[in-house]
Amino acid sequence: MTIRVLVIDDSATMRALLLSRLSGEAGIEVVGAAANAVEGRNLIKRLNPDVVTLDIEMPGMNGLDFLEKIMTLRPTPVIIVSGATTKGAEVTARALMLGAVACCSKADITVDRSGGDALPDLIHEAAQVRFSGARQTRDGGAMASREVARGGAARPALIAIGASTGGIEALQTLLRGFPADCPPTAIVQHVNARFVPAIANSLNAICDAEVVVAEPDMPMHPGRVYIAPGDHRHMRIGGTATPCIKLRTGDPVAGHLPSVDVLLQSAAQTVGARAAGAVLTGMGCDGAQGLLAMARAGAKTIAQDEATSIVFGMPRAAISLGAARVVAPIERIADHLLAGGAA
Repeated sequence: MTIRVLVIDDSATMRALLLSRLSGEAGIEVVGAAANAVEGRNLIKRLNPDVVTLDIEMPGMNGLDFLEKIMTLRPTPVIIVSGATTKGAEVTARALMLGAVACCSKADITVDRSGGDALPDLIHEAAQVRFSGARQTRDGGAMASREVARGGAARPALIAIGASTGGIEALQTLLRGFPADCPPTAIVQHVNARFVPAIANSLNAICDAEVVVAEPDMPMHPGRVYIAPGDHRHMRIGGTATPCIKLRTGDPVAGHLPSVDVLLQSAAQTVGARAAGAVLTGMGCDGAQGLLAMARAGAKTIAQDEATSIVFGMPRAAISLGAARVVAPIERIADHLLAGGAA
């Protein structure tokens, strides 16, 4: 099946570059191009594209407002094609929290396809996204999680989480349920490294706990959430009495660097039954083997359910292996993680 793509960018040069970059890709057809949100809205209605690439720093209607309208009125897989500036990264992070499924830096458009976040690869992934009627950001569920978390139930010593496509929106919902004194939490989210600092800042703004980008040998403390920098280094849990972050180069695992499998397997080895782990929405199978290792070590293991997953690939793989002791909607996963202990 040919993936029909609509390009929305105010720069004629960038529109031409995107058309040139994508025209030779098997299975992809650029069916239209728009210079602003108004043109984009009309073409979305007329062409019904499978995937939209969107530059959100455009004149006229604010790109974030336009994205929010798309996701509310006509949910469509949107890939943000953003500038590499700090401002561009911050806006892109907000767009991912509004429901964009992926992001790509304009600086990467002319780079060869050796990188896992090359635009054609992202388009093929985005075309597999299917939106359900329920959106993931649900304040009611998040508040319920927070009340349970403060109810005095035993908590795990450490939490490890992996996510990919749709993961930023899922993490937004999940972390709203984390209290300020949550267990130390490590997250691998498949995303372009350029956007990780801005994503961490955006999540930090909506979370009672402190969200930071992980650094080598950083000790892990309660009340902190550590996001892998995404810079072609695996993130592991190390240490003895006090867990700490270990960042190491290496080969991709399950097709990814950093890999969710590597993080979860290290949590199983280092913390064992005192840990809790979750695999959230995402393409492929990364995290399934790691979650299985955690389950075998006696940890609480959770997979996001199909109804609230933007892409059910990673959770489905974990469930198929028997790695997930609990399958839950995203708004309830904080409850299960914070309760700790094997199911």
